[in-house]
Amino acid sequence: MIGTRLKGLALLALSVLAALGCRAAFTTWLVSDRVTYRAYETAPPCRGSAPVRAYEDCLRTVTFTVDATKVDRGKRGGLRATLSGTPYWDGVVVFGDPGPVLEELRPGDRITGTVWRGEVVSIAESDARGVRQRTSDAPRDEPQMPAALGTGLGLLAALALVFGGARLLGPGPNPWFAWRPYGRRLLILTVSVSVALGLLGVWTGLAWWLVPAVEAVVVSLGAVLIYGWDRPEGDVRQTGIT
Repeated sequence: MIGTRLKGLALLALSVLAALGCRAAFTTWLVSDRVTYRAYETAPPCRGSAPVRAYEDCLRTVTFTVDATKVDRGKRGGLRATLSGTPYWDGVVVFGDPGPVLEELRPGDRITGTVWRGEVVSIAESDARGVRQRTSDAPRDEPQMPAALGTGLGLLAALALVFGGARLLGPGPNPWFAWRPYGRRLLILTVSVSVALGLLGVWTGLAWWLVPAVEAVVVSLGAVLIYGWDRPEGDVRQTGIT
């Protein structure tokens, strides 16, 4: 009995942490990303031909020399280029994908880079084609991911609250709130839906404010299927629950 109560307290503490994470995702992460992206999109070109500091709240166009590239699709973090030739921004630049510029670069090539707030946000071929590629440091308008993960944390907070409350306040072990199979399945369902919906929302451009509603519906339907698939009828009768 004491062990059950302790588990209930631990789940309630976990519920509080998940709720705080949910709040941070919506009030800090999502808001910060959107503010940063709007600032980047509206940033004017920098005045003057020579930069006077590394951090500038404007778009600075500079010319880099490619020292080395690493485009390795088989290893994490293998998409990068080492650039030089500028007063402040020389070094390794990381990319999320190999094309269309990075995979064609060779040591000694000259490229045009765009710098914003001290970060190289894009590179472009120094020719008439004007092919451009964003770096991993470029701000992106992808609020669907923080909305999905924040909603997932909120659902996990509710899940931990219910399961923890059942252990803390109930007369004994309740088969409806057992870790196996229900708690584990609900945890896997919630995490999987959160990540998948976040990625799908980014790829499809789904309005971020629709993500929480869609996620809640999908997880709720999944929970109904989980409990309907394997109802603890025998255990319910044994514990006298009707």
